Amino acid sequence: MFYLSVKNGIKKGIETTIMLAKVLVPVYFVVTFLKYTPLLDFVAKFFEPLMKIFGLPGEAAIVLVLGNFINIYAAIGAITALTLNIYQITTLGLMISISHSLLVETAIIKKVGAKGWKVVLTRISISLLCGLIMGLIGGGI
Repeated sequence: MFYLSVKNGIKKGIETTIMLAKVLVPVYFVVTFLKYTPLLDFVAKFFEPLMKIFGLPGEAAIVLVLGNFINIYAAIGAITALTLNIYQITTLGLMISISHSLLVETAIIKKVGAKGWKVVLTRISISLLCGLIMGLIGGGI
């Protein structure tokens, strides 16, 4: 019994690792590639005024977009490809943990009878509020 449980646990662990790697690795390579092109600089400069409110660099917008529209793991892949300090990573992690996978989770929310737009608006608002608070606390760290 114990041997079977360990065997199943290892099998599930490997399957989960492969599933996560299928998201993390491509996103990491794409964002790393973008760092060496003018596109990431363009995105960073475009979003810099907005992201400064949260104490984040402009390129952190990529993390928020990936986390909100794809999933948390895509955001993690992007975070690892960027050069961010621990405070910025914490701020992004907090924001993404509140507001992530909006498309998929909104579809699920609608199926259970809730108003999808209300839930999305609430999640995004709370995420932005928490990011703002973190930006005020951390300032220019």
